[in-house]
Amino acid sequence: MDRLAAMQTFVRVAEAGSFTAVAEQMNLARSAITRQIAALEAHLGVKLIARSTRRLALTSAGATYIEQCRDILDRIDEAEGDLAGERQTLRGEIRASVPMTFGLLHLTPLILEFSRAHPDIRIDLDFNDRRVNLIEEGMDFALRITDRLPETAVARRLTTCRSVVVASPAYLQRHGAPKHPDELAQRACLNYSLTSRSSWPFIIDGASHWVDISGPITANNGSALQEAALQGMGIVYEPTFIAAEAIRQGRLVPILKDFPTPVLAMFAVFPGTRFVPQRVRAFVDFLAARLGPEPYWDRGLVLE
Repeated sequence: MDRLAAMQTFVRVAEAGSFTAVAEQMNLARSAITRQIAALEAHLGVKLIARSTRRLALTSAGATYIEQCRDILDRIDEAEGDLAGERQTLRGEIRASVPMTFGLLHLTPLILEFSRAHPDIRIDLDFNDRRVNLIEEGMDFALRITDRLPETAVARRLTTCRSVVVASPAYLQRHGAPKHPDELAQRACLNYSLTSRSSWPFIIDGASHWVDISGPITANNGSALQEAALQGMGIVYEPTFIAAEAIRQGRLVPILKDFPTPVLAMFAVFPGTRFVPQRVRAFVDFLAARLGPEPYWDRGLVLE
């Protein structure tokens, strides 16, 4: 038995809570995973995982042992990372979950640049706007856009994300521009469906002000909503990383500029408190450097 490999598998199974999920991540048969854990338990002479029909749970011995495994594996990762830093050669796989439209518009060219600089790195990206479980899906990190993270989150801030309310010149010519956010309740608004509410936030007199909206189209993709706005279907509340180019071209016009929208941030969020491998840290550092505190898509963009 390869004890190091068995320890790695044990940690993955414990964190995912599933033999099947880990087998899929490692492209192995479920039986191979269960045999590896059984061999580790036999070697230690204790039961590490209590199986049930619903979910796996650690025994008291397993709960103690997993912390020791994590410490050992973290030290190995750190040692290998230090050596990699000395060699200036990064190796291995990076798996990340990224928002679809941001990934396609802005992340793809950065990935290509990073990959050319580090040809021994394999990058596996999940372009998806849903919020994935990083541990269960075996991700090294996820890009998330939010105004706040849970206190327990392990994350690196990458850049600022601003939003703007826009419509096409044709729409504004037909219907006029609203003078106050509350007027949006009577307008055709194009809504992003992956938010928890059908309303848009503004900052009015220093306080958050939400306006309920409705309209002809709801979608889970910002590019689709922008295309609807370009076709004069209504007003859309978009991040500037989507809308900036159309604004510069005059195809979309910012409205309600006297009423600022909340400024969010983009974070790289890591799973749990595990040591972050150097290849992942290097990639996230690269993204932070390229995106910067003021992202390039906002430069010269007048929103107020």
